[in-house]
Amino acid sequence: MVMRRENELWSWSAVDLARAIATRAISSREAVQSSLDRIAKVNPALNAVVEVLTDEALAEADAADAAVRSGAELGVLHGVPVTIKVNVDQRGHATTNGVAAFRDVIAAEDSPVVANFRKAGAVIVGRTNTPAFSHRWFTNNDLHGATYNPWSRRLTPGGSRGGAASAVASGMGAIAHGNDFGGSIRYPAYACGVAGLRPTPGRIPSFNPSATSDRPITAQMMSVQGPLARSVADLGVALAAMAQPDPRDGTWLPVPLQGAQLERPIGVAIAPAPFGDEAPEVSAAVRAAGRWLAEAGFAVEETTPPRLAEAADLWHRLVINEERRVLAPLIRKFGDARSRYNLDCHIAYAPEL
Repeated sequence: MVMRRENELWSWSAVDLARAIATRAISSREAVQSSLDRIAKVNPALNAVVEVLTDEALAEADAADAAVRSGAELGVLHGVPVTIKVNVDQRGHATTNGVAAFRDVIAAEDSPVVANFRKAGAVIVGRTNTPAFSHRWFTNNDLHGATYNPWSRRLTPGGSRGGAASAVASGMGAIAHGNDFGGSIRYPAYACGVAGLRPTPGRIPSFNPSATSDRPITAQMMSVQGPLARSVADLGVALAAMAQPDPRDGTWLPVPLQGAQLERPIGVAIAPAPFGDEAPEVSAAVRAAGRWLAEAGFAVEETTPPRLAEAADLWHRLVINEERRVLAPLIRKFGDARSRYNLDCHIAYAPEL
């Protein structure tokens, strides 16, 4: 995870950048240029950002600085550089979803998550990679190529948000947009050593204007948009930006982001062996995290979630049978060899309903 370096703005947190830009200690152009320089330096080795928006980003940064000078009301991410995943619509750019056949699917308008980033004042510096159809635990496709983990090429960056996680971990943007159906924010976040948040469905509005049909019901119930960042504080400000209402998503709910003050000590449950057959080093790592939380003043309890294996089996049965019906024809027609092989393996281990 990138540590802050005072003279390198790309390493600053989103919270610190927004504060410094608002107080004119730095300019948005300086922050954005620092991120673009960082992309130029590290992205050739990582291939996390597959479309760099240099001219567009610098123009948006100049507009952000002009707004500061005018005394306008500023959003929570005003002038802060962020990245967007290539599977959501961003006006004027291709929603490729990692598929070569979709390289010319140019979005005519922004999706809600992009629109909300813009409302918050964020500056989009690039679009990040995903496996074909955002449907794999690794990030590689025939259109954009492979994304690598910034810690080591021997380690996966995860999927399907490997591009987002690799980009934010290496300092290409302060916040990265992602989405999560069955772990696609959480897995790349831990693979690359950053923080990721899968919000509750209905918290962040989602809709792709370029879509030609409705998503299957499991995707409507389970898929969410969310942020990745290098700190939990940055996740909080990103969530506040992304969770604003959008009339295009009727499932969005007007639930307050802040609740009542929690009583101390705050209880935390850890599950070192939720399925009972975890690798010893994994369980040890979870218990180590529990000890650190206890040392920080939390009330930590070790537990096992009830009926977790049953829930996982049900998830696979529902999702993979909808893959058979909805996604399989698209992957067989447009997918690359890796995505077709992945689909066949998925379908093989869930009984047909």
